[in-house]
Amino acid sequence: MSELSTESWMAILFFTTLCIWCLSTFLFSRISVKYIEREMAKEGIEPPAWDKGIGARMIAYAGIIVFPNLKRHASLVNIGATKRFCRKKDKQLALFYVTSAVFCFTIMSTVVYLYGPKD
Repeated sequence: MSELSTESWMAILFFTTLCIWCLSTFLFSRISVKYIEREMAKEGIEPPAWDKGIGARMIAYAGIIVFPNLKRHASLVNIGATKRFCRKKDKQLALFYVTSAVFCFTIMSTVVYLYGPKD
């Protein structure tokens, strides 16, 4: 069996964190975002019309749930309604989503810095 180089280990680590981030994105959007938007629709609050399909509001929901006391002057979504309809599992999924994204981008930046093109 051949030894893996550090570059190979970094590639495996990046691919693993990328898969975990994709899983967390899928779970957060399908469970938490759908529930919050369904509850908002019952109160007559609609999601932004321009965000059909690109998912920018998902990042806004996660930020509001994970950092509830952060001062915001503007947001893509209704802050009060998001805080009101957030459940315990939504908090856990949002934390999983944000944490996995941070790890994925940290590993990606490290790989690019260490093994990217040398100019």
